[in-house]
Amino acid sequence: MAPSFPARVAIVCLLALAAAGCDRQSPPAGQANVASPDEAAANVASPDEAGAAAAPTAMVGLDRSHKGRPAPTVSFAGPDGKPVTLAAFKGKPVLVNLWATWCGPCIAELPTLQKLAASNAVRVVAISQDTQDPAKVPAFLKAHGAPTIAPYVDSKMALSLAYQANLPTTILFDSAGKEVWRWNGGNDWSGAPAAALIAEAS
Repeated sequence: MAPSFPARVAIVCLLALAAAGCDRQSPPAGQANVASPDEAAANVASPDEAGAAAAPTAMVGLDRSHKGRPAPTVSFAGPDGKPVTLAAFKGKPVLVNLWATWCGPCIAELPTLQKLAASNAVRVVAISQDTQDPAKVPAFLKAHGAPTIAPYVDSKMALSLAYQANLPTTILFDSAGKEVWRWNGGNDWSGAPAAALIAEAS
């Protein structure tokens, strides 16, 4: 027996919904890499889970999915204004922090990077991703709790593009210049959890 008219309408509607992907909307343009809160939580390791590997889609927290990769070869300006690359820091472990003067979480963690640098536990290289008025970076560091951190500037944002990074992003390299892990988002770099992570470099 053929379905009744209301049943046929219901079947057509169900098929239309299935063809439309169950009415799930695609993310807006420019947000293709944004994870849902559940996806982000599933892919992020907290400092207490330092031994666990995070998935490459981690939005905030520890990401070990790039371990062993060499640093990008792009150049940026050193404190003297001359071009330098991350290869210049081989020989000792280094913590590279990508930040900007317009980034709130970046500014909040600057004093903790200062404490870490003063502890001599690892070399700290903070590289500003400011594209306008890079000359303000040295004074900005001094005014925001990081007076002795050298002012490196990447005004072309070449490192952010190479890492496809949101700011702040912090990367630990071992003495051979290979990535150990990266941290997406702000962090307290002066605390014990951070010290345990940094101790992984050799």
